[in-house]
Amino acid sequence: MSDNKHRVTRRQFLNYTLTGVGGFMAAGMLMPMLRFAFDPLLKDEAGTDMVAVADVKEITTEPKRFDFKVKVKDAWYESEEPKSAWVYKTDKGEIIALSPICKHLGCTVDWNTDKEHPNQFFCPCHYGRYTKDGTNVPGTPPQAPLDRYEYKVKDGKLYLGKAKPRKEA
Repeated sequence: MSDNKHRVTRRQFLNYTLTGVGGFMAAGMLMPMLRFAFDPLLKDEAGTDMVAVADVKEITTEPKRFDFKVKVKDAWYESEEPKSAWVYKTDKGEIIALSPICKHLGCTVDWNTDKEHPNQFFCPCHYGRYTKDGTNVPGTPPQAPLDRYEYKVKDGKLYLGKAKPRKEA
């Protein structure tokens, strides 16, 4: 009589077997989907490396535009994205690298092109202006200063990283 208590019926056996096989099949289908969803979170951010832009000897107290390319990886597609920076040295010798992207609507700013307001960055799209250090001029459309690039100097070369927004306005 005790043998009947622990016996598994055919119905229970099929139920356990089909549930187990179904669970393995579901896990086999879900694992690639989960890996696809979480893989970008587990990888390092691409494009954070520093890029050689110019020789330090070329940098003066007058802002000069330097164009460079950054390697970008989007899933399996790798490309080079063109970027540029306005770079100059302060009177104390500190290097300042500013993004040329206007903080109003994303147009490109130029140095010293507005004859009415010399020695300023000027956005011709909506007449936005910035001082030499990238601070937005009050009363003009931009509501924030130009972003500054992270930089380092190594072996006489200037390397630029990501452009970081500044808090002060």
